[in-house]
Amino acid sequence: MRSVSILLAIGVAVTPTGAFKPISSAPRRLVVSPAAKKEVWAPWDDALDGLSEMSDCLMDQLKDFARALDKKKSKLSKSAVTDVVVVGCGCPQKGMGWFHSVQMLNNECPSAKLNNIVEPWFLGGGADSEAGVAFAAFKDEYEKECGFHASLDTLPPPSGPRMALIAGRTADNPKLLRDVVEVGGCTHVMLEKPGAPTVEELEGMSAYAKKKSVDVYMGYNKNIAKYITKAREVEAKTNGAKTKLVTLNAYKREELEECFERNAEGMLKNMAIHELALAATFYGVRADNIVSVIVNKANSECLTLGGRTDFVKVEFTITTSKGTSITIFADRCGGAEAMAIVSDAEGNEVFTSTLPDEELKAEVEQKMIDFPDVMPYFWQQEADYRALKERCAAQAGSGKAGAPEGVATIEIAVEALKIAEYLTPILQKELL
Repeated sequence: MRSVSILLAIGVAVTPTGAFKPISSAPRRLVVSPAAKKEVWAPWDDALDGLSEMSDCLMDQLKDFARALDKKKSKLSKSAVTDVVVVGCGCPQKGMGWFHSVQMLNNECPSAKLNNIVEPWFLGGGADSEAGVAFAAFKDEYEKECGFHASLDTLPPPSGPRMALIAGRTADNPKLLRDVVEVGGCTHVMLEKPGAPTVEELEGMSAYAKKKSVDVYMGYNKNIAKYITKAREVEAKTNGAKTKLVTLNAYKREELEECFERNAEGMLKNMAIHELALAATFYGVRADNIVSVIVNKANSECLTLGGRTDFVKVEFTITTSKGTSITIFADRCGGAEAMAIVSDAEGNEVFTSTLPDEELKAEVEQKMIDFPDVMPYFWQQEADYRALKERCAAQAGSGKAGAPEGVATIEIAVEALKIAEYLTPILQKELL
């Protein structure tokens, strides 16, 4: 098809009053001789013929553009929203799966449509418990727009890309990963930390996903958090910079036994696994390249409660064979905050970024007052949870392979878990 460009020039003369009229006008037909008509009107006829031809070309171009736009809209409509199923919703106001679900049910993630929730315990043996009654109320509120299932077996078949968000018990994850693919028809998986109880199991899950061509994204939202990005920018500009990563939860002392039971994999595989994933992603830390572990005993505590030994709080500095050092401090009873503190070569603190920052802190504090039964760290990381799901769902819907920018892969999760398993006995030996 020809491409036609049009340049239309109109000459005008401006009168003193500001009105305008053509500089020249067509002669009156009654006084035009045949010769003059040929001389004067021929250019007009040629121009009109040219305009007609150009009009046809323009119409062809517009039709082609409209067809291309329809194809693009059709493609976008197929890929813009990903079918999501949450597996392991957990207790309302307490479970990570519940918080993920509420965000999607409130349409906070445009690329994700939560169509189904699978919750075996509260739709089964735990239905009559206090938490089960709370879950039933949650189900009653949302079941008109989302299906609720006690098993993956009753899920309707997918009509396109389907992403499973697995947020149940860590011990169940190795089986659940296979089930969401083979039974649930899922093509993508977002897996909550730490992914599996042991390195061996997580490596097996990684191998299975690779064999099935299923992309697995990890729920390490701090990898894309603004406070980490800001700290790393300062770190890059500071000679001899050292960084300390701080994570605080708001458990009460009397709640620790339940906390130890609910997070039986231990602090380093649960609460502090985010910081270990950051260490693996951005500082090159691996379990087999750690040459030094220094524990700050004055800022650490390890207890045995209900037959389980775990950290209440712990601070340590690890150094790799390449000379890279990173300090991590985690405290279950320290509040509802995370920080990245950058110091220079002399140990002077030069920058601190927080989650939430000052702008967000007032909002988080108000939500903690308005919703006292909701885990405080949900509000603290609300925006990052939302952004992480949006990136993963958009990637799944796009048809592109691999993880979206900044999102941790299952391979990073394997490295973080290796570090946790390496450090736990070392730290406990120093503190017990």
